[in-house]
Amino acid sequence: MEESNIDSYIKENESYFVDRSVTELLSALYEKQNISKAELARRASMSEVYLHQLFSGRRKPSRDKLLCLCIGMELTIEETQRLLKEAAYAQLYPRIRREAIIYHGIVHHTPLEEINDKLFEENEKALF
Repeated sequence: MEESNIDSYIKENESYFVDRSVTELLSALYEKQNISKAELARRASMSEVYLHQLFSGRRKPSRDKLLCLCIGMELTIEETQRLLKEAAYAQLYPRIRREAIIYHGIVHHTPLEEINDKLFEENEKALF
């Protein structure tokens, strides 16, 4: 950022910019899965119509919806954090109670309903 000319900065730092859309990354992560989109929609507690809109790029998911998808696809914490980052959302920060519950659930591939139950039990905002 010390470069006085923004064009020079962009050219010099091109390799550091995010070059894939969230839709592309989401699709690439889904391709590794061995489940149908109908099953993913069920696991992520969202409608199939909404899911197809996400994958087509017509809708941008909220952070919580993106987390529901990550949980539904049983992504690793690294994949989840990368997807959040590329979607321009804050990564999970396990020093916050709500985030710690979600983080733990992702690490241990806990079903979304169980994560939501724990969030409710701890008086935290549910994911859906």
